[in-house]
Amino acid sequence: MSEMRNLLCDTAENLFADLAAAPDFQAGWSRLTEAGFLGLLVPEAAGGFGGDWGDLFAVLRIAGQHHLALPLGEAIVASAALAASNTSVGQDIVGVADTAQGELADGRFTGVLPRAPWGRELDRVIAAVGGRVVLLSCRDGVAELAANTAGEPRDTLRFDHAPAQELACDDPRVAGAFVRVGQAAGALDAALAIAIEHVNGRRQFGRALSQFQAVQQNLAVAAVEAAAVNTAGQAAAAALDLGDGAFEMAAAKLRTNMAIGLASGILHQVHGAIGFTEEYPLQLLTRRLYAWRSEFGGDRYWADVLGRTVARAGPVGFWEEMTRRSDRS
Repeated sequence: MSEMRNLLCDTAENLFADLAAAPDFQAGWSRLTEAGFLGLLVPEAAGGFGGDWGDLFAVLRIAGQHHLALPLGEAIVASAALAASNTSVGQDIVGVADTAQGELADGRFTGVLPRAPWGRELDRVIAAVGGRVVLLSCRDGVAELAANTAGEPRDTLRFDHAPAQELACDDPRVAGAFVRVGQAAGALDAALAIAIEHVNGRRQFGRALSQFQAVQQNLAVAAVEAAAVNTAGQAAAAALDLGDGAFEMAAAKLRTNMAIGLASGILHQVHGAIGFTEEYPLQLLTRRLYAWRSEFGGDRYWADVLGRTVARAGPVGFWEEMTRRSDRS
């Protein structure tokens, strides 16, 4: 890890811990803005930090560990997309839509953005419509309030002939999926740490739970799943930094979704009934994990993307493509 990334992570650790302890959207957002995190992927020439996807993954892991209740990742990738299109963010809060349903005609969008992360708080939102990426002003739409299983805003935004500015950037769902992978990596690490602390301190039949072989085996499985998410996320970050990470990103999101289902169940099981109570911190992580699993592409979506990629390449072509990608530097 570079010295610059170390400094970035130290700043994120201290700030995100404070924000998690005293959650307030406006105050928290002001502190994130002042710290300059929103310009993480924006080039220095455009006034940003000039970081890479590896830097973003490191920051997202810390946000996930502290169950940060702010649209940090979405705003970072949105700011980068706007910078690539020579469009200013200004003081606006810009987010990324999970999906879009509707029509784009003559520079205007009519339709809905279902389950838009933090929709009620956004000034503008980026969405993929009919193979094109557009920027919409939330002032031109109406928000129907809703939330995910963790209580985070996932509002439906409705637009009727709203002006839509076309952007020169990739499908935002890929970037959104990367955000969820990074957050999930940190949340799984934090949940695993809570479980290990619990089994070391809890005693049954005269010995700590951690001394029972079945508990050890289950936690080993959970640790492997958490490590797989971290590895897949870092591989996706490296591929994105090389300019072509669509395949690695699809694999990372699908692997993350699989890990969430298996590891979260184990971590709750070793806690028994206490793991499901609102007073216990485990649920702050696992409720978000279960929500993130279906956001920016669920299991079926990314499995379909991977399956079609493999089918198009064929057995020989797929192997050649995999070796080519692994040899990149």
